[in-house]
Amino acid sequence: MHTKFSTMNIYDNSTVTYKGSSYFIGRLEQVGQKWLGVSGNSQGFTDTVKEGTVVYCPLTAQNAAEMRSRLPWLKPVPLGRLTSFGFGDRLGSATPGHIQAVRTAVKKKGSIAPIFAQQSVRENNRTGRTPQQVVDDAMWGVLQEGWRDPWGADADHVKDVGDLPPFVAAGYTFYTIDPSDHVDNDAAGDSLEWLNSKSGQIPWKDFGTTYEDLLDGYCQTPLQLDGYLLEFDEEVLLRALVKYGRAIIHTATITAALDRQMGGQPYDMEMSVDETDTPTSVHEHFFIANELHRLQIPVVSLAPRFVGKFQKGVDYMGDLVQFEAELAKHVAILHHFDTYKLSVHTGSDKFSLYGTINKHARGYVHVKTAGTSYLEALRVIARKDPDLFRPMLDLSRLRFEHDRKTYFIDAQLDRVPTNADLSDANLPDLFEQFDARQVLHVTFGSILDAFGDLLHSFIANHQADYRSGLEAHFVRHLAPFCG
Repeated sequence: MHTKFSTMNIYDNSTVTYKGSSYFIGRLEQVGQKWLGVSGNSQGFTDTVKEGTVVYCPLTAQNAAEMRSRLPWLKPVPLGRLTSFGFGDRLGSATPGHIQAVRTAVKKKGSIAPIFAQQSVRENNRTGRTPQQVVDDAMWGVLQEGWRDPWGADADHVKDVGDLPPFVAAGYTFYTIDPSDHVDNDAAGDSLEWLNSKSGQIPWKDFGTTYEDLLDGYCQTPLQLDGYLLEFDEEVLLRALVKYGRAIIHTATITAALDRQMGGQPYDMEMSVDETDTPTSVHEHFFIANELHRLQIPVVSLAPRFVGKFQKGVDYMGDLVQFEAELAKHVAILHHFDTYKLSVHTGSDKFSLYGTINKHARGYVHVKTAGTSYLEALRVIARKDPDLFRPMLDLSRLRFEHDRKTYFIDAQLDRVPTNADLSDANLPDLFEQFDARQVLHVTFGSILDAFGDLLHSFIANHQADYRSGLEAHFVRHLAPFCG
């Protein structure tokens, strides 16, 4: 055992002394395993091995909890309206690269507030990870890299009250409520008669108002916003009410449950309606924000469905001039309320938009990414171990039509080159090709089921390559928000 720990490589940035005890993260290269080293008070740690004056602890949930009780900066915290960026990590090993990207991109301290732990209920189901594992993996990365600034943990796309408890228990500080199942996408094309009929079926008691009061509040006086006049008539109000009324009520239900479960602990809350069939008009955005305000639901972030296509792992698809014109109106509403920030979901790889978004939002923006970090892991495998990557590509092609069902994507399988069409040198080129990126992106659950152990082992043994790839990739994302 002595020989084993004496050969440990210590991560320099991880070494810290606090309140009389010292800590570090080290890696045993011969077994590819990381350990926590503790010198001083080691009570509370479990499954330990002592060597000399140092107690070595495996990176378990119990030991993560003990470290959070000792070093306050290892706990995620609410970030409020600061410009923020969500780094989804489906493998649990990307945080060091994410931190390096933030350090490289950010020229002014505090200009980007990172969310290093971010996973949706759907992603957890597909990766086989728990909310606790996600936040613990991010925390170990924070310790390893010596990150001392505030960071957050996002329980992403919470759809029901039953989704909340494991995230609350794990200490998450940002809750993305997704009431999209309660959005009536047909409202945009319904007749006025049918809209009136639907509005009568809304549970008005739960909404805490009446249709007459809404008419009086929205349709009497136009609202002067920054650069344009917002006017409601009864039909516009009805479409917004029918489309989003039940979604707002559902958001209120989850918020009330979250308040109870958090027991007075502060948290950030976002409402997300990006995963809907039709864009959120500026009238609908105002209606949602105004009703959330009336119901005293303290959203710190709101994610509308923008015009054009925000699809997984690729740049924006749509008219950039139209997007900016619509964005300016959405941002005028944002600045009118001045209580939340604009959230951009499926925000990875939207390089053509970041500058425009930051210019208009003036810092009140949150960008959320997920699978692009996973794609960077596959890119490293394609470069370094073609024999491992090729069966992953085959399985992604096989599983694509099944796995794509929960995503809005345009990828066509017949446009993705097959193994037979690609030399080893050409494999990394797949990550610059639209259809291949999406096919590889949405099949992550199938890949992890079949190759999870091999994939994790490979990344553990190629940390520098993965870190470097993540840094380069995310500096491109972050730089437009750090000027």
